[in-house]
Amino acid sequence: MTDWSSSPRVTLRARSVGGFAEVDPAATPGYDGDKKSGAADLAAVGQKLSTLQEMLFAEARSGGDRSVLLVLQGMDTAGKGGIVRHVGGLVDPQGLAVTGFGRPTRTEAAHDFLWRIRKALPAPGRIGVFDRSHYEDVLPVRVHSLVPESVWRPRFDDINAFEAELAASGTSIIKCALVVSKDEQKARLSERLKRPDKFWKYDPSDLTERAYWDEYLQAYQEIFDRTDTDAAPWHVIPADRKWFSRLAVAQILLETLESLDLSWPPANFDVDVEKARLAALDD
Repeated sequence: MTDWSSSPRVTLRARSVGGFAEVDPAATPGYDGDKKSGAADLAAVGQKLSTLQEMLFAEARSGGDRSVLLVLQGMDTAGKGGIVRHVGGLVDPQGLAVTGFGRPTRTEAAHDFLWRIRKALPAPGRIGVFDRSHYEDVLPVRVHSLVPESVWRPRFDDINAFEAELAASGTSIIKCALVVSKDEQKARLSERLKRPDKFWKYDPSDLTERAYWDEYLQAYQEIFDRTDTDAAPWHVIPADRKWFSRLAVAQILLETLESLDLSWPPANFDVDVEKARLAALDD
């Protein structure tokens, strides 16, 4: 494996990268490898992730209450779906719970903005992945003035309290913001319009949202300033190089699982007795 010069949990932490608008979307901070080595390293990380995810799942089967929540945010075409497929696909789907959050339904809108989030939280032993999240309620609603500032601004405190409560209950929270450049976004949108198998991924509203680019940058910066906490840290992931963003998120997930110091649960039966019973079976 190509070594990281420093842990991406540190290098890519929002408080370490400076202003969001100054992030280079084509950079590979802390990683000296290329696309080829990145693919090999992702496979190696996947082997470790698979084992740790199974240990987390086994722990829950034995009464454990820990889980992991990976939150993905980013501009349109930033690669959130690719992270779900290529990083989430590294582990057993039995231990994975993926939820996408779009515009709230009428039922969801009738409740507090965190209501639908709480319903989708990962059960003990699972890794939950949010493709967009509760942060939509301080992003497009702010940029498009869908609710008054007096409504969306207090949500920062609500989010911090919610995430602190979640972390205290045994859920490790990882928040990743994928940063794509305007040029790369245009190229990806163009590809979607050239390929019939990509038409389904194209949404005309993506071009409308692109016109609010600077407003989204400002909104993201305040999100990092207000909600990058030790209990629920934000990581800023350059995403013009898909191979790097996938590897970076996978490595952060791996380091988070390693920090849990997981172990296989002991047998709740007499192993020697069961071996004897098995040996005595009449085949």
